[in-house]
Amino acid sequence: MGLKEQVYSVLVISSSENFNSALESLLPVSHFQPVRYAGSINAGKRLANQRNFDLVIINSPLPDDIGSGFAIDISAVNGTVVLFILRSDILENLRSKFIDAGVFTLSKPLSSQMFSQALEWLMSARERLRKAETKTISIEEKMAEIRMVNRAKWLLITELKMEEPQAHRFIEKQAMDRCISKREIAEEIIRTYS
Repeated sequence: MGLKEQVYSVLVISSSENFNSALESLLPVSHFQPVRYAGSINAGKRLANQRNFDLVIINSPLPDDIGSGFAIDISAVNGTVVLFILRSDILENLRSKFIDAGVFTLSKPLSSQMFSQALEWLMSARERLRKAETKTISIEEKMAEIRMVNRAKWLLITELKMEEPQAHRFIEKQAMDRCISKREIAEEIIRTYS
């Protein structure tokens, strides 16, 4: 799916009504939905516990906390990209922690053009994470299949006294002859001999 077709879920944590109003026009429903707003870090935490968000935008300071700890914590959640917005004099003290955690930062005041560009960075980073997640899943699936086939080979070796190459060939041939995966053959063998 191309970037133009992708839709991103967004959590905005901001106590500024002006910021939230300005943000609504920059987050069209065609690309950003759902968009949830929280007026404090605690309210943002509650929303983040209910679901994962693709993008989290924190406009700090907030009434209950500056939000830097939450920004770092939520950026560790799979697939979540975080933008932290704060006055530059305060942001300088936190910048190295944010860089280490992969949190994007912007200094106040900011223009809508600057924010739009930052949104593009966030979407780009989210897509990169999405691709990495897909690769990880396929690698994990492949490893699970290898473990299952190895378990089935072990059962063939111990139960039918086959040699390892013979057991391997048996599983491959069954999969080819029956047009099913080696994993399915391995599952059948495991069910039969376990």
